[in-house]
Amino acid sequence: MLSRIGNLFKGFLGMFVSGLERQNPEALLEVEQENLRKQVGRFNTGLQSHAGLVERLIGQVRKLESDQADLRAKTAANLKLGNREAAGQYALRLQTVERELTENRKQLEQSETTYKELVRARDVAISIARAKIESLKSGISDLKMKRAMAEITEMASGMVTELGGSGDTLNRLESIVQEERYKAAGRVRVAVDSLDMHDVHIKEAEQSALAEQALAQFEATQAQQQIGAGTVDVPYTQSSSVPANKERGK
Repeated sequence: MLSRIGNLFKGFLGMFVSGLERQNPEALLEVEQENLRKQVGRFNTGLQSHAGLVERLIGQVRKLESDQADLRAKTAANLKLGNREAAGQYALRLQTVERELTENRKQLEQSETTYKELVRARDVAISIARAKIESLKSGISDLKMKRAMAEITEMASGMVTELGGSGDTLNRLESIVQEERYKAAGRVRVAVDSLDMHDVHIKEAEQSALAEQALAQFEATQAQQQIGAGTVDVPYTQSSSVPANKERGK
């Protein structure tokens, strides 16, 4: 029973996680990118160890080649001097060194080949992963765009459906506005009918009479000012008042 409950719980948890992954593909892609970086890091660590082995084999081969050259020279020198016992000992050591050298060269060749294959496999795997990641990024961008378009389309479709309905909110609002307009128009009509226009006409006549009276006063004032301006006084001067012949008689 506990096992069945555990499986059921795992199933619900898996469905929940799957739903989160579907809703957040970018987060899942970022996690996979981080996992890829970690895998490449671990692979490079192992590759470094293998490269260290190759370098150690290269060092051993060089040392054995140096020992081989030295033992050959010593064997030849002792043999030339007639020291066959010493030459035989050097010859035995030379055989051992040559066997080790042959074995180390084989190991070095195999290690070099393995190293190159590992580097090539890493580069190919990274290239494929990068291409897939770029494809997924493009797909996620397209998915986001299509989701947005779907939401807009669904919203527009819902608005069209709601606006086209006979009992929607806008229709009810239009009915309310029309009813209030009619009520307001009725109130205006009642107020106009209740207004006493007799007093209004009297007030209008009074205003007209007062305006006519003010205009008559203004015209009279203007006429008096024009008459006063028409009489011009000529100033008296001695030269103009005495005739010329009287001046000569004096």
